[in-house]
Amino acid sequence: MDIRLRTEELEYRIFSPHACFSCESRGRAQPEEECEVRTAFQRDRDRIIHSKSFRRLKHKTQVFTIPEGDHYRTRLTHTLEVSQIARTIVRALRLNEDLAEAVALGHDLGHTPFGHAGEEALNEVFLPGFKHNEQSLRVVDELEGGKGLNLTWEVRDGILNHTGPTMPATLEGQVVKIADRVAYINHDIDDAIRGGVLTPEELPEDCLEILGREHRERINTMVLDLIQTNWNEREVIKMSPVIKTATDRLRDFLFEYVYIGSEAKREEAKARHVVQFLYRYFQKNPGELPGEYLKRARTGNARRAACDYIAGMTDRFAIRVYQDLYTPHPWAY
Repeated sequence: MDIRLRTEELEYRIFSPHACFSCESRGRAQPEEECEVRTAFQRDRDRIIHSKSFRRLKHKTQVFTIPEGDHYRTRLTHTLEVSQIARTIVRALRLNEDLAEAVALGHDLGHTPFGHAGEEALNEVFLPGFKHNEQSLRVVDELEGGKGLNLTWEVRDGILNHTGPTMPATLEGQVVKIADRVAYINHDIDDAIRGGVLTPEELPEDCLEILGREHRERINTMVLDLIQTNWNEREVIKMSPVIKTATDRLRDFLFEYVYIGSEAKREEAKARHVVQFLYRYFQKNPGELPGEYLKRARTGNARRAACDYIAGMTDRFAIRVYQDLYTPHPWAY
């Protein structure tokens, strides 16, 4: 019995006509025989979850650089929260939950160590520039396992366009794009309060009146608004004007009081130095790159290979490599 065919048939019975159906995917760059059990998007999700790049997210910064507390978000927990929020919205709208989950789980695979500070640091020294969404696509297309994951076109599109001006082609990808913002706005407030960077009283009152005063209330308000606003209109996923204005105002507040120049960012200058030092070092010494990166440096662009290697590092591994290269070691005799 071909379980996949039954699942694909069930999609036509329960999904909205606006959903992206698994059997109508534009396919993979390298054609493959279909799985007997899983749909194309389910296979993509599983490939991402089992990748090394996904596991490394647990030691990559979200906002707080190398946090010592157990409850601060990392890039991995952020990814899981995005996935949960996106799946709730997509399920309610009768869209393809497997597609949304795959996009959500893969959207930050290319993020650098030290969060956006690392991204900005690489962007300054690597030409033609560095963006984490483009690197995420590069991870799934080429780098993971030395040959990429050969994901479907729809998942790749959602990963590439989860940030920036271009909207994903599927409604599922568009949901993930907004779910990403819903997740980080709310959990970054939570972490900033936990870290003493903010107090609840400092949050803008006009936003709290609309969105809610507690973490769970704000997420619930945003999620319900997305479901209600897009219940009948499905051309572009969007928030209602009132909720979007309050959400954008809250995001602007975070940039002013948390993301730029706050206590949470005090180590960023050091983190930027580590990333740029490592890039310049491996650019000049490509022979010291490990394994697959060395092969890529010898057969292609050494600067690109150095960038790929550093972007894939966790926070603590980047620091360890920097210390090995920059600090003296005890003399052994």
